[in-house]
Amino acid sequence: MNTKHSAELSERPPLGSALLAAALLLPGLAVHAEEPPERASLSVKYLNYEESQSGLDRVHVAAPSVALVTPVAGDWSLSGTLTSDHVSGASPRYHTAVSGASRMKDMRRAGDVAVTRYLPRGSVTVGAAYSTEHDYVSRALSLTGTVSSIDKNTTWSFGVGGSDDAIDPVNNIVSGEGRQTVNVMLGVTQVLSPRDIAQLTLTRNHGHGYFSDPYKAFDNRPRERNQNTLLARWNHHHDGSGGTSRLSYRYYTDSFGIRAHTLGAEYVQPLSQGWRVTPSVRYYSQRAASFYYDPVYDARLGEPFPPGYVFGGTRFSSADQRLSGFGAVTLGFKVAKELNRDWSVDLKVEAYQQRGAWRAFNSGSPGLDAMRARSIQLGLTRQW
Repeated sequence: MNTKHSAELSERPPLGSALLAAALLLPGLAVHAEEPPERASLSVKYLNYEESQSGLDRVHVAAPSVALVTPVAGDWSLSGTLTSDHVSGASPRYHTAVSGASRMKDMRRAGDVAVTRYLPRGSVTVGAAYSTEHDYVSRALSLTGTVSSIDKNTTWSFGVGGSDDAIDPVNNIVSGEGRQTVNVMLGVTQVLSPRDIAQLTLTRNHGHGYFSDPYKAFDNRPRERNQNTLLARWNHHHDGSGGTSRLSYRYYTDSFGIRAHTLGAEYVQPLSQGWRVTPSVRYYSQRAASFYYDPVYDARLGEPFPPGYVFGGTRFSSADQRLSGFGAVTLGFKVAKELNRDWSVDLKVEAYQQRGAWRAFNSGSPGLDAMRARSIQLGLTRQW
């Protein structure tokens, strides 16, 4: 079983869907400001990510990025991000029966830009994104908007996006394949009290095209995928400490048969002299896709064939661990410091563990090998 790119801990979302998600960031304590930023800001970040299993080092990722947000001509703003991911190492051994430790090296370059027009009671944003690897190119467009009530206590958000992906794997299993995805989103943000704000967002993705992984044996997936996501967030300000708790719940379902739950919690605590700390915890659990199988090595055949496999058949099957049943826990800690009015720095550390036995409500996939990951991100921001 050959794995080309395993730096991501879940399946890559459509690029258009990522643009819509970026348009719905829940603020700390106030309704989303329907006015351009007062100052421009430039942020430079560097992410270092590593995976490990059973004492073995696996995937290594180095990802520098730069982001710009600036007001333009009074009622407009412009934002953009450039990212470069350098991936190297050995692909993880996802299953205890199969080593799957092929060597790999890859580079991804991605960029996005968005223009926002601010109105008396709302905003309209047009966004575009582009991502390229040696065997994968993705292009995306999005249109999002917000409309607020007269008292600004309720804000409705809506959006539509789409992505077009070109897929040309280096092993020539397929050539000139593609995938197209359309995304729609509807959300509402509500001020509940002077200390509480909540947000509810519903997203629907419809994709058709090539969803199989050409670098995995016996990976044959449907050429259509529908995805639904319900996201609920609640922020509460604590007068006594001056901090803010941020809670979230995400429910995901798709036509592959996956059902997933994500619970997240973080606490933002300002300190003296411009310091701010943010501990966080996240739990994720998913049911396996209907066509997922746990591979079992066959000494006679030499390959982990799917149960009931027929040569030349068209039956859907996949041993991709991202489609398996598992649970995962992420612990994080972020510290930020305002150096002065114009400069600030931040450091974020996260530790991730994934196991089949950690799936909620039912048992997970028994053939999964435990996997661990850690990430460190350092950022520097300049405002003017």
